[in-house]
Amino acid sequence: MSQGDLLHVVTADDISDSRKLFGRAIVWGSALVVALVAAAQTAQHAGLMEFGFSNWRPTLFAYILWSICLCWSQVLIRGEHGKRTLFVLPAALFVVSLTVFPILFGLIIAFSSWNLASPLGRQFNGLDNVRQMWSDPFYWNALRNMVWYSLAILVEYAVAFGLALLLNAEIRARKFFRVAFLLPLMLSPVAVSWMIGKSMLEIRFGPIARFARWIGWDSPSFFGSPEIARATIMLLDAWTFIPFMMIMILAGLQAIPKELTEAARVDGAGPWKTFWEITFPLMLPVSVTAILIRIIFKLKLADIVINLTAGGPGGATDTVTSFIFREYRDRSNVGYGTLLAMVYLVIIIITMTILMKVADRFARPRT
Repeated sequence: MSQGDLLHVVTADDISDSRKLFGRAIVWGSALVVALVAAAQTAQHAGLMEFGFSNWRPTLFAYILWSICLCWSQVLIRGEHGKRTLFVLPAALFVVSLTVFPILFGLIIAFSSWNLASPLGRQFNGLDNVRQMWSDPFYWNALRNMVWYSLAILVEYAVAFGLALLLNAEIRARKFFRVAFLLPLMLSPVAVSWMIGKSMLEIRFGPIARFARWIGWDSPSFFGSPEIARATIMLLDAWTFIPFMMIMILAGLQAIPKELTEAARVDGAGPWKTFWEITFPLMLPVSVTAILIRIIFKLKLADIVINLTAGGPGGATDTVTSFIFREYRDRSNVGYGTLLAMVYLVIIIITMTILMKVADRFARPRT
């Protein structure tokens, strides 16, 4: 082995048993401190005992102490190998503090009655929020709407694929059209909802409403009927995010070797057969990725709905996110809104896990 290779070899350190014992002691000692402080604060918030804590900062400080001791112990117990762990461990502990703790605190709130307008503050109410959710028709209606909104992604994908094929072809002003089709993606959904929904679709003076009256629609109300309002929301959201799918598919089309399509033409295959036999199968990994990312964006749909219809008429256009937002803003019902958010998080995790399992067989490159 050369001298240069030795620089990348970490030899085993001669670490004494007393040093290892001290390393384990500071980890378990600091973990015990965290457990005792967290238990004391939990008992105080449950009204069992009074320790004089005004907030949850002592638990946070105890966690920081345990994190420092854990990193220190890695060096004491494992030596040079422990120093390597320090490149990852602090970041992992920071991620835990930003994800696990808020989720745990959210679970505590989810099983509480906490209305910001009430002087009583937060009170534990067991499964009352679950029973309210189970009998809440507006929440289940929002979930059904999310199914329809998500199914619209298939139409968006077909349109995006067609635009990508067009922009990948040898047409005039191709660069101009590529930039022009990307403009909706550069706009905020809030700007789109005001620019188009509040202005162009306005029933009295909007240009689109005027054109609808000119062609014979007597009362062009785009948000008065549940079906039309839901379709309008789908169109505005699609107009905003179709360019995102289009640019991903276009990048995949440009990565396909031209020799494959040229060989297909030499063999006598027409454009339609070339698309189904070569282009579409090779684009499956990119297509699946684009659809999954689009589903993630779709499941967060709220801003267009909140600005245009506020969930109306009668909750017909509500998404789960917009419904939860109105529970917080309009009703100040923090406990019930948090439970709805937690349930929706579980639904998203289960749905995306199943979709990724199913998509894995399609996302593998085909040759």
